[in-house]
Amino acid sequence: MEWKQMKERGIVSCGNLYRISKAMKKALEGKPVTVGMIGGSITQGSLSSKPNSCYSYLVYEWWAEKFKDSRITYINGGIGGTTSQFGLARVESDLLIYNPDFIITEFSVNDKATELFKETYEGLIRKILLHPSEPAVMIMNSVQYDNGVNAQDIHNEIGTHYELPIVSLKNSLYSEVEEGRILIREITPDNLHPNDRGHRLVADIVIHMLEKIYEAVTAGDVPGDYNVPEMLITKNRYFDSVRYNNKNCQPERSGFLTDTVLQDGITDVFKNGWRARKLGDTIHFEVSGGMISVQYCKTTQRTAPVAKAVIDGLEEQAILLDANFEETWGDCLYMEDILVGGVSGVHTLDITIVKADNASDLDFYLVSVIAANQNGSNY
Repeated sequence: MEWKQMKERGIVSCGNLYRISKAMKKALEGKPVTVGMIGGSITQGSLSSKPNSCYSYLVYEWWAEKFKDSRITYINGGIGGTTSQFGLARVESDLLIYNPDFIITEFSVNDKATELFKETYEGLIRKILLHPSEPAVMIMNSVQYDNGVNAQDIHNEIGTHYELPIVSLKNSLYSEVEEGRILIREITPDNLHPNDRGHRLVADIVIHMLEKIYEAVTAGDVPGDYNVPEMLITKNRYFDSVRYNNKNCQPERSGFLTDTVLQDGITDVFKNGWRARKLGDTIHFEVSGGMISVQYCKTTQRTAPVAKAVIDGLEEQAILLDANFEETWGDCLYMEDILVGGVSGVHTLDITIVKADNASDLDFYLVSVIAANQNGSNY
């Protein structure tokens, strides 16, 4: 196999290199540079044998070895099973607070190819690009290796509009699988999450793009400026997403208990929320926004409680929140949209336990409430 050809196919677009050239020039001058990633379980490093064998760390390692006179800081903002909708709500606290110089976004297998995720992805990209540290952004399209499914069409539409570098595993690594030159089990045990060899190949595809960019930067072949486009592709209603948990919110409670166990890093997701297990237990929020979602734990254990979510007292529009997960891979941080395209402004949200198995000893765990489009503005 000609590995170089495979890696070359992975390059969808080099985009505008001004921001990444700034990051590389900063590193060449010996100044500290922060490299960050945000995405799902692949970015987190799922199924790599150790933290430093996942693609994220290997890409960081390239920066550290390429720019030996610079102190390169590595921030991994990957959380398994999460989408760009949640990524947008947490990118400030999990990544942007570190003032990164370079960021990879990876949500192409957790996002679906829908208008919802086109909108949340644009919000995520735009929020990163408008951050005061002016980070460079690279999009990485992960893929399901058994069928080639991903959301790269909608993600790359956003990436092209914002002139971002884009690499695709569907165009490169998956093509090798499809042609029979690589066996799926050589790179992934479950058709999705790479093993160590798979992570190495993923990193090599990203690094191939970085090497080409480095050559352009050192040759002086880069644009002199970059401006974030004013024009939007979507309505961008999720841009101002705010996440409410027990660290920043004190809702009225009857039966719901505050979880006071300390969180051990961002991947320890079932923390800082509220728990309840008895029929009729209720929790009441007042939040501002036209888009309101609830995050809760769906568990593989049986039998977990079921709750209902009611906006503005409209019982006839109640949405059930069933904490029983039908998959078998583990407990899921599930996100349910409760209000979409509503009137911007203050709304009430009541969550009540409507079904409980007293013999199961299981809680309904409410992780957070996320609200967006607080004043109806686009950004």
